[in-house]
Amino acid sequence: MHFSKSVVKYRIPILVITLLLMIPSAIGMAKTRINYDMLDYLPSSMDTVKGQDELMEEFGKGAFSLIIVEDMSDKDVAKLTKKIEKVDHVESVLWYSTFADTSIPKEILPSKLYDEFNTDDSTMMAVFFDTSTSEDLTMDAIRDIRSIAGKQCFVSGMSALVTDLKDLCEKEEPIYVGIAVVLACIAMLVFLDGWLVPFVFLASIGMMILLNMGTNYFFGEISYITKALSAVLQLAVTMDYSIFLWHSYNEQREKYSNHKEAMVVAIDETLTSVVGSSITTIAGFAALCFMTFTLGRDLGIVMAKGVLLGVIGCVTVLPSLILVLDKPLHKTKHKSLIPDMRKFSKKVIKVFPIFLVIFALLIPPAYYGYKKTNNEVYYDMGESLPKDMEYVIANSKLSEEFDIASTHMVLVDASLPSSEVRSMIHDMEKVDGVKYALGLESVVGSRVPEEIIPDSIKEVLKSDKWELLLINSKYKVASDEVNDQINDLNHILKSYDKKGMLIGEAPCMKDMIETTDRDFKVVNTVSILAIFIIIALVEKSITLPFILISVIELAIFINLGLPHYFDQSLPFIAPICISTIQLGATVDYAILMTTRYKTERQNDNSKKEAITTALATSIPSIIVSGMGLFAATFGVAVYSNIDIISSMCKLMARGAIVSMFCVIFILPALLMLFDKLICVTTVGMRKKVKKNEFNQEVF
Repeated sequence: MHFSKSVVKYRIPILVITLLLMIPSAIGMAKTRINYDMLDYLPSSMDTVKGQDELMEEFGKGAFSLIIVEDMSDKDVAKLTKKIEKVDHVESVLWYSTFADTSIPKEILPSKLYDEFNTDDSTMMAVFFDTSTSEDLTMDAIRDIRSIAGKQCFVSGMSALVTDLKDLCEKEEPIYVGIAVVLACIAMLVFLDGWLVPFVFLASIGMMILLNMGTNYFFGEISYITKALSAVLQLAVTMDYSIFLWHSYNEQREKYSNHKEAMVVAIDETLTSVVGSSITTIAGFAALCFMTFTLGRDLGIVMAKGVLLGVIGCVTVLPSLILVLDKPLHKTKHKSLIPDMRKFSKKVIKVFPIFLVIFALLIPPAYYGYKKTNNEVYYDMGESLPKDMEYVIANSKLSEEFDIASTHMVLVDASLPSSEVRSMIHDMEKVDGVKYALGLESVVGSRVPEEIIPDSIKEVLKSDKWELLLINSKYKVASDEVNDQINDLNHILKSYDKKGMLIGEAPCMKDMIETTDRDFKVVNTVSILAIFIIIALVEKSITLPFILISVIELAIFINLGLPHYFDQSLPFIAPICISTIQLGATVDYAILMTTRYKTERQNDNSKKEAITTALATSIPSIIVSGMGLFAATFGVAVYSNIDIISSMCKLMARGAIVSMFCVIFILPALLMLFDKLICVTTVGMRKKVKKNEFNQEVF
């Protein structure tokens, strides 16, 4: 109560301090770097990551791109090569002319070398950068190359992908927030009891969102997925807390003549209910931190911080705003469009066995679809981009004109004899889907002594420690074919050099597939256990956590199972994140109803009366909360051109509705079925058995 009184007393200073904090928050948000490279979140202990570090350390090479130039003569391509070499942070350019040095007789160069770099109307060159894949400097270099070569130039590779992704995200993200705000506002105008209330809520939540985004500055950088989703998610998830406070305040206004006294009690009540509710949400997001693929930690920490700030804002900033605007808020009140739910609740309870049957029948197909969906995800981030983007077009041309879908790099011991390297290249080129392997030995052929090769050429492909080989593959990144190919190539490489490393986008993607597969199981287990323990402590019960989690898990199975039945493929990160987000964010609906049910039973009401009352009083809050989450995410799902953002928002929107229906219809049925067991296994609910008109035993 002391905290509540302090908030009411210092409401003006609270608002002034919060507004002042918005200035550094806005600066911090603007200065927080955004990472667009998914592969950057792989564990540093992996060979693919170590290999990238070695490539940078020994060769000064980081990012890599294949560039296609159309309808240009060899002479002009040679000139273009020189121009590209002068672009800031371009380390080297490999083209036919790079190796056709005047000191090497052209006639003794392998003829296939020219054929691999040229078709009838296109030329291909490989470009290395001295900066890493997703660095801002690399993206600037990609833009410069495109500018120099014009419309005849098509740049592929991860750096081109992150460049296009960044440009698209920066264009779309402000619109995401705008759509979420407008639709959430409409939902609140429809379902709440005031015309001004939604705008007060949005002002309070908006300040907390800005504070959350601003404090990300201390992390150095965040993922583009985190940036795109965190504001929308924080708005949707923390809206519940604002609704709790507003309903509580209105109840207290009827009991207290002084609106400040009413707010003191409302803050105190809200703090108690919101803390318990928010802990489950925070636990859901915190579970993502257990992923070894550290994108989960990135999203988990930012969202857990956002929920915590949302709670703080709900019991400090929002009460201050409501008190300051008390008169206009009450003048603009209107009757809620949600009718009294007592009759509806009685009908639901009357036919509760039907919902038990529905619950049992839904489990097998929902779980089957859920498991299938998890096996049908895609990992190639290029698939999440619009087909008319430059990177996607470049990849299509690379595949169609040169039959290249991915490029691997091999680091092999520089002291390995040339004859063995040549033999290794020969073995690798026999692997299914390998178009060719490009190394110093394959470039100059066996007839050219290494001594006469100019240092300028040797330095491109050889250092004191490593020799670099490029392997072009016909198979797409993240496909089963390319993963089998990588296994075969690694087997050959290790037979010649046990310390050799196979790196590049496809090997990294393979590692990511294996890593996230493990992560999914770990995160699911951690989130369920954490939320189970929290519910057990909050509700002081052993059985209620099983019941509540089973209801929300069914909703998750349905939500994530539908893509399989609709023949939709999801981005790999979606099932991992959505399963924890939906559990953490919507289990609150079940906790709200169950808490009221417990209170009614402890007041000696029969199980039927207690559950009917709990359902009737909870439905309005559940509908407003569920529709708020749906509204905030559905618009973004429809608008976004980035499939990974669109898919996750679509799943969150649908998940809110599915969870809402499961809690309203299935949870009361389970409470009816297990009432006796709940009473026996819940602290404070054990009563003597006595006869009752509603059912034959009350505890």
